[in-house]
Amino acid sequence: MEKYVGAKLHGIRVTGSKLNYHGSITIDADFCCQVGIKPLEYVEIWNKMSGARISTYVLYGEAGSRCCILNGAAARTCQEGDEIIIASSVYGEVEDVIALKPKVLVFGLDNSVVDRIVYEVFRKPDGSLDMNISSLGQACPDAP
Repeated sequence: MEKYVGAKLHGIRVTGSKLNYHGSITIDADFCCQVGIKPLEYVEIWNKMSGARISTYVLYGEAGSRCCILNGAAARTCQEGDEIIIASSVYGEVEDVIALKPKVLVFGLDNSVVDRIVYEVFRKPDGSLDMNISSLGQACPDAP
């Protein structure tokens, strides 16, 4: 078994923090559903502004709110407005990630979705692995 990217929210901005909270990250439920991030799923968070890297679990926020709120100890790692990357992981064999086709949302300044991307891993005719990164643009793919 190997670890692969399962889904990603790229360049989402932190909209708030709640230090005195149980811990976690609260993310707009619509964003999570579009890429397949589940409630209480563990994710990695990479702060593009400070370089901080943490892991925590996801709480669904209000759908349509565009929220990204760091809670508990995670609130100390990011400031409001910081651009972060949130990635979930899957464990399996390469054939699993070939079938999964991980989804990525790319965000603009106001946490609006500016692009939708799919990572496609495939086997070339000689059996070696390769991949394509396909932009789907603003068209919303079916939620997983």
